[in-house]
Amino acid sequence: MNHNLSPLIALQKLDLRIMEINNQRRKIPERLNAVETPLREAKQLLQETNAALEIVVKERRSHEKDLEVHEAHTEKMKSRLSELKSNKEYQAHLFEIEVANKKKGDFEEKILLCMEKIEQLQQTAKEAQEKLAVVEKIFTQEKKISDELEKKIAAELADLEGQQQAHSAHVEKGLLRRYTAIKTAGKDQALAEVKDGTCSGCRLQLAPQLISEVKRSQDLQTCPYCRRMLYWDGQIPVAATPGPDLDKSSILEIGESI
Repeated sequence: MNHNLSPLIALQKLDLRIMEINNQRRKIPERLNAVETPLREAKQLLQETNAALEIVVKERRSHEKDLEVHEAHTEKMKSRLSELKSNKEYQAHLFEIEVANKKKGDFEEKILLCMEKIEQLQQTAKEAQEKLAVVEKIFTQEKKISDELEKKIAAELADLEGQQQAHSAHVEKGLLRRYTAIKTAGKDQALAEVKDGTCSGCRLQLAPQLISEVKRSQDLQTCPYCRRMLYWDGQIPVAATPGPDLDKSSILEIGESI
């Protein structure tokens, strides 16, 4: 392996870890939003229910006021009966009182319907309040976990970025520029290890001659497909040196002597 790549490999390991925890960091708001959405919905339901309840309560009060006015008017009509002189006027007035009594029933029915709606809405509001308490607790717990994770990630990032800067200083400038250019081109990693005859970056098969050059040559080799810089992390096999030949008769003699 090209020994100039060793500090670059170490730098890439740091870069990949930085990329990994940055991805984790980006997911924190998503996790928080997943539990915040039910919270917003629970709050909205409670607000809408309370608003509807307020409207119905006002409607009931309005009907009660109308009923009160109507009853007062009906009582005045009844008090005038004694003042009427003719039977015709008396009968006509009784008919008006009868109509007024029916209208009173309409007001009372409207009030009753409002009271039923109020009871239903109060039950809905109670359930919404209970649900809100549950999702608020879940959100608070998740927010605490997210805040702690954010602090942990921030601390690790600060440490890694410091190591990244230190390692960059030990990389040959030309290699560092090339490494940065490959990463800027959108590659997740600029260096790729040769494994099982393939480039670990693009997973394509490499020519045996190129693999041999990566293993033995000090020159920089690149993948012909993805243009990543190649390296091989292993020992070059060394052929076993044959030992001196022993005379079979000597071996036999040794065995016999034993």
